[in-house]
Amino acid sequence: CSLLVFIDDATGRLMQLMFAVSESAFAYFDALRGYLEQHGRPIAFYSDKHSIFRVTGADKRAGDGLTQFGRALQSLNIEIICANSSQAKGRVERANKTLQDRLVKEMRLAGINDMTAANAFVPQFIAIWNARFAKPAANPNDLHRCLRDSDSLDLLLCWRSKRRMTANLVVHYNRMQLVIEDCELARHAAGQDIEVLDFPDGRLEVHWRNIPLPYRAIDKLQRVDPAAIVDNKRLSEALSYIQAEQARREPLKPDRIGPQRSHQKTGIMKARTDKFAQMKKRA
Repeated sequence: CSLLVFIDDATGRLMQLMFAVSESAFAYFDALRGYLEQHGRPIAFYSDKHSIFRVTGADKRAGDGLTQFGRALQSLNIEIICANSSQAKGRVERANKTLQDRLVKEMRLAGINDMTAANAFVPQFIAIWNARFAKPAANPNDLHRCLRDSDSLDLLLCWRSKRRMTANLVVHYNRMQLVIEDCELARHAAGQDIEVLDFPDGRLEVHWRNIPLPYRAIDKLQRVDPAAIVDNKRLSEALSYIQAEQARREPLKPDRIGPQRSHQKTGIMKARTDKFAQMKKRA
């Protein structure tokens, strides 16, 4: 279980707090939605160099240099600033240390032991925290901006991937075949780049020039390739398959030593026994 924290660095005020199964892009999308609906659009977010916020490694050489979370913030006209060290975030890191100690104890006293109850307890804890630790801002004006009419959070806070549609009106995505229904619009899009929108609830949409295209999906996930990278949306299904396969193969596994090594060890012991027998016979 991961704790996602949005805190005002100037005043120490908790703005958003959410428990999630893991620290993933979809979890941050969910937390960001709650923040925007409650407070509006800030000027910038100040974060660490997690791969959710910043493109790292070989990925810098390809694409537009934005992660999925960064792309969503850019569409909302929100800047993201990555700190070079944990010390640079100052108040945020000290608040995290306090939360790891105080929040756990508060939930224990309230008898909370699951994530759903913890998220329901969060608004009450935020009010207690802000009343005790938040400081008044030097500038009393709220600099958050309202969401624009064009800001559709459902379309912005999702995983968007570019794919090339084949001449047969087929799009390959996440080990699936998305067969586009034959229509005049789909024929115009054949052979061109389209965009697949993967929503947190598991829905998929295929867009060409921001126009959704009807389709039917054919799942090609027949087996799990150990060398393949399985997307987090299909990870539970893949792990269930692996677990079933391992359970099926478990009784057939050889001894830990292995057949070849066991045979070699037996041969060595037999040779040593014969040698000792010859020495005893000579004696």
